[in-house]
Amino acid sequence: MSHKIKVIVVDDSALIRSLLKEIINAEKDMEVVAAAPDPLVAREQIRELNPDVITLDIEMPRMDGLDFLEKLMRLRPMPVVMVSSLTERGSEITMRALELGAVDFVSKPKMDIQNGLREYAREITDKIRAASRARIRPLPQIAATKSNTADAVLPSISNRVTSTEKLLVIGASTGGTEAIKEVLVHLPPDCPGIVMAQHMPEGFTKSFAARLDSLCQISIKEAEHGERILPGHAYLAPGHSHLLVKRSGANYVCELSQAEPVNRHRPSVDVLFRSAANTAGKNVIGVILTGMGKDGAAGMKEMKDAGAHNFAQDEASCVVFGMPKEAIAQGGVDEIVPLPQMAKRLLEYLNSLGARAFRV
Repeated sequence: MSHKIKVIVVDDSALIRSLLKEIINAEKDMEVVAAAPDPLVAREQIRELNPDVITLDIEMPRMDGLDFLEKLMRLRPMPVVMVSSLTERGSEITMRALELGAVDFVSKPKMDIQNGLREYAREITDKIRAASRARIRPLPQIAATKSNTADAVLPSISNRVTSTEKLLVIGASTGGTEAIKEVLVHLPPDCPGIVMAQHMPEGFTKSFAARLDSLCQISIKEAEHGERILPGHAYLAPGHSHLLVKRSGANYVCELSQAEPVNRHRPSVDVLFRSAANTAGKNVIGVILTGMGKDGAAGMKEMKDAGAHNFAQDEASCVVFGMPKEAIAQGGVDEIVPLPQMAKRLLEYLNSLGARAFRV
């Protein structure tokens, strides 16, 4: 990079501000140019210093983090990474922050575990880098080894059981909460069953699923081990487990696994995609959406090799064109589609199969 990523840290805790400054300033490609105890101080710093990324706490004095974020994204849109507490209320507020335009979020750091703090440092600096490259839109006035691939969780198989029941499989990461919502709100209540993996920590996936369920015609919930995958329903991988598709007789069912993270993620998109390739083969319709990294690229190629038809979100509509780009590069993608047209194109493809007529 020609210059360091300039970061402003906004948090009412002096301890958190100090910790984040130490983590960020330890990286060669980024620096904290200012730290603010509340949004009103941050507002002046933003005007003066024009940062590349802001880390923003949610609950602060003088002005709530969400109120500040909404004003910021309307008046001066810029990349924001939220710093949120892992509570039920915190997860609901974080979902709202992502709707308002935040690029991503991290949980509050735990200061009592040194190894955990090291992993946290890597997570937040990776997300700051991704945010610095993200496409920000103003709000409307309205090398793989077994230990980090799907091999660590389940083998790839070739003797797949044939079936006619279609299955929609979706993977996403950075920017994916809004992208998934954009796809699902346009799907009819009789669409095929859907399974999804969104990179998100435990404690947030349940609130995300509930939020989607309140907005969509289909039913959406956090996946449970052993439950049947039904048409008109979508199942989100919980933040603590990989989600796999298995077969029970003629039915698809959800299986949860707490095997080691794959591509540094649990849930992993590669694990979900491989399980879909193994179980449903040519009856899969795969979708890979905006996200940082390459999780899902290898799994999407496996789905295509098994006969699936796969879609990738196009670069222009991605917040971060990482995962779709890798999937395209590995040859696993059949169609590249802008996000606003994704649901329409999925229904058109399903109609072309002749199994059922969906209104487009």
